[in-house]
Amino acid sequence: MMLGFNEPEFSAQVASAVALRPQIEELVDRLVDEGFDQVLLVGAGGTYAQMWPYEHLARRLSTLDVRAAIAAELIVSGDARLGERTVAVFTSVSGTTDDSVRAIEYCKSKGAYTVAFTGYPESPIATKVDAALVSQPKTWPFDMQLLLFTGRLLARRGEFDGYEKLAGELAGLPGVLVDVARQAEPVAAAFADAHKDNDFHFLIGGGNLWGFTYLYSMCILEEMQWLRTTRVHSAEFFHGSLELLEEDTSVILFQGEDETRPLTDRAEAFARRVSKDVTVFDTRDYPLTGISPEFRGLLGPVVLDTVMSRVSKHLERVRDHSLDLRRYYRVMDY
Repeated sequence: MMLGFNEPEFSAQVASAVALRPQIEELVDRLVDEGFDQVLLVGAGGTYAQMWPYEHLARRLSTLDVRAAIAAELIVSGDARLGERTVAVFTSVSGTTDDSVRAIEYCKSKGAYTVAFTGYPESPIATKVDAALVSQPKTWPFDMQLLLFTGRLLARRGEFDGYEKLAGELAGLPGVLVDVARQAEPVAAAFADAHKDNDFHFLIGGGNLWGFTYLYSMCILEEMQWLRTTRVHSAEFFHGSLELLEEDTSVILFQGEDETRPLTDRAEAFARRVSKDVTVFDTRDYPLTGISPEFRGLLGPVVLDTVMSRVSKHLERVRDHSLDLRRYYRVMDY
């Protein structure tokens, strides 16, 4: 029995995301055929951080201009290339994020074609964009949709030969991730029990997990648990933040299976020389049955999101602090 885990709902949500494959492919094919040559991945908070793995993927494999952008900053700073050959992609669980709604209006005013992934077809974000691709309500994260979108885009450009195989394997992702959650449950419970009284965590991640590192630090530990954190990219760890480490510092490392793994290995090795409280959450610990070895790295963000959602529920339990409790976010005017 997993704490606070609704397996049928979770499976249905993941299935609804991967089931968008035909719609995503049809949309991407049309956009490629129409000659769009810039993609902006626009978000706010967690949805901004969740864009980074796909900016990272495109930077590694493609000459296409694919960039992540903070919604509010895009509106005030602009983008010199934003125009009629731009595709602006948005994600929102609720479909109501104000910064993203305003950024959609801004991008459309510049002539961009706008796309959104959300779970609510009647929401402001879904109704304002040119194309809304809708999963089941509350579906999170958006990695499945973004991987299909980016993968198909690069495949059409001749830059990702493995797309068809990957997309086929994603059909089994609901079961894969349920297995991940089940395996992570005792690990999550033990971590939470051991860190019940910690009020500071030092998070490290790199490659396509840097976005998740930022997200978990800011949107979960800070926003949802009111815990103080430091987050640093594993390649940047040695350029300042390491000075915060002490013998009792809780260090959390997110480790994946892409080409940047040695960067996080290096940070881990140093952290263990100083701190006696180092925890590594590693995607390599999970079988991911049915996923080919060459694609495991690409699934790092969604695998660790599943693992850490178990940690979050157990932190809620041991700290008696609801994950839904807020003092300021969407409570006060700002």
